[in-house]
This record gives sequence, C-alpha cells and structure tokens, in this order.
Amino acid sequence: MIIDHRTLPRRRGRALYEAILEAALAELAEVGYPNLTMERVAARAKASKASVYSRWPSRIELVMDVFYHLMPDPASPSDTGTLRGDLLAMFRQTAELLAGPAGEALRGLLGDVLPDPTRTAEMRRHSHQHGRRTLEVIAGRGLERGEISAVAVTPLRLEAGPAMLRYHFLFQGLPVPDAVIVGIVDDVIVPLLTDSRPVQLH
Repeated sequence: MIIDHRTLPRRRGRALYEAILEAALAELAEVGYPNLTMERVAARAKASKASVYSRWPSRIELVMDVFYHLMPDPASPSDTGTLRGDLLAMFRQTAELLAGPAGEALRGLLGDVLPDPTRTAEMRRHSHQHGRRTLEVIAGRGLERGEISAVAVTPLRLEAGPAMLRYHFLFQGLPVPDAVIVGIVDDVIVPLLTDSRPVQLH
C-alpha cells in the first residue's frame, strides 16, 4: 500500500522520534534485524522516508538508538533496600531486555558495527558508561546503608559483573539463566564490593 504522507497528521520533534523508534522495535520483533529496512520502518510509523533518513543515515544508527532507548535510566535503578537485591534487579532487567527483540537486534548489529572502529568505539563507550553509572548509583546506596566501604568501589570492580553478563550474552546464548545472574551477583560482585582491601595492581 502506498501511503501519501501529505494526507497524514504532521508530527514533529519528540512525537515523530518516538513513533519511528516504536515502529523499528515492532519491525525487529516481526522480521528480525537481517530483514529490517528503513522503508518498512517508515511505512509502519506512517512517516516519510526522508524523515527517517534525516535522523538515521542507516539501520545501524536507528537500531543503536532503539537499543539505547529501551535501556533503563541509569540514574534510577530499582531500590530494593539491599545491595544484593539492587544488583539482582539490575542484572535481571538487563537479561530480560537482551532476551527480547532488542537482544537479537544487538547480535545482528554487532556484525555490522565491528568492521567500523568508530562505531564500535561508540557502542562500547555507551554500554560501559551506562553500566558503570547504574552500578555507581547502586554502590552509592550501599555506602549510605553501611553495607560496603568506599575503598571497595573501584572502576575494575564495577566493571566485573557487566563484563561477565556481556560474555554470556555473546558466547553462551540467550536467555541468560537466572542461576547465572545469581552467581554473578553472589560469587563475584557482592564479594568484590564488600572486600575493603584496596585493589593491588602489579
């Protein structure tokens, strides 16, 4: 069906942006990343192709934005009242996101992005910043509750858990079993953040 966009209500700014991202997510769920096209996204969003291409030069940038849009706000992770509970909530939420269309899209996206060092660096930076910021908030709550010591909160220790989850996502497949998440939290992150000995780098 050919859509005459001149006859549709005009949307601009945030409303148009949200409509296109929602259409892209629906397309990912329906046809998967390999079959995603900008034309199909524009048709589903009832938007012109020009309005899509003006924001995203290719499906790579579009799907990256979809994934970032779905990620929870790093400044306000779930507050369960305990360090362990907050960590479990965070990693379970991430695992649930990865188990859906966004996770499958991310796998396809990586295949397109990895040959491009600039795009790869951008994805890595955004992913690391998001995970680090979320864990900094959770660790800050643990400090306020007296569950952990400030000396235990280091960049290396904050990176350990997300790195293990990424490894499982990339090499072990989906979904990430809850037992794996509990193991990451109980055997790795909580012991690291409750160990008051300073990190020794040799």
